[in-house]
Amino acid sequence: MPDAQFVEVGEGVALATYSWGALDAPPVVLVHGFASSTRDTWVLTGWARMLEREGFRVLGIDLRGHGASEKPHDVAGYTVRQMASDVESVLDTFLIDEALYVGYSLGARIGWEVVRDLGDRIPRAVLGGVPDGIPLEHLDVDQVRRYIADSTPVTDERTRSYLDLTERVPGNDLSALLALALGMRDSRAVDPDPQNAPQQPILFATGTDDAVIEGSRSLAAAAPQSTFFEIPGRHHFNAPGSRHFRMAALEFLRG
Repeated sequence: MPDAQFVEVGEGVALATYSWGALDAPPVVLVHGFASSTRDTWVLTGWARMLEREGFRVLGIDLRGHGASEKPHDVAGYTVRQMASDVESVLDTFLIDEALYVGYSLGARIGWEVVRDLGDRIPRAVLGGVPDGIPLEHLDVDQVRRYIADSTPVTDERTRSYLDLTERVPGNDLSALLALALGMRDSRAVDPDPQNAPQQPILFATGTDDAVIEGSRSLAAAAPQSTFFEIPGRHHFNAPGSRHFRMAALEFLRG
């Protein structure tokens, strides 16, 4: 990992960013998923190394509440609109007028907004494992709060799976990620709107064994210049490590 460079975004939150490649190379922005980080989603899986080797300038962003970025506990800061604005602020800070975008899971949901809102500034994007519907709607918030307060065991299976996902990455802050979950669930604007889909070329990629695959297909069908790629033999949590996914994305980004 290169040293983090910190960028101040809305309300004084500092985001950790990481750069690879020549400054004059075509830039690609990488945005990870919920409870993950640039290192976990893009470095350990070989994406950053591959893109740098193929002649891109790579810019990874740790989303607010994740990785080495600041982790506020204020629910209001965790709307998709705010996190999409964070990405735009990073591009502005690095004086990047145009960039390709690659996002996975939460990073793909944010990417839908970024690609739609920034128009020609994001000429092409890869959105992996993007779900439709209300995110984290099955999370039992009361059980999570009790677990944070006094380690009361979590009995709800789906909630326990979210906690396991959160706790597997060192440095994650459960209170910050609970605030993120609440901020996303409480904002109805978070749902990708098929009636207002991005117009740029987009590669949608989802694992064949991922529970969100049909939702991803429906979003891809709404985007007029989309391509859909099934990542063979992968579920939601191991799809970023797929060589098939990396190669399909690379071919698409080359245009």
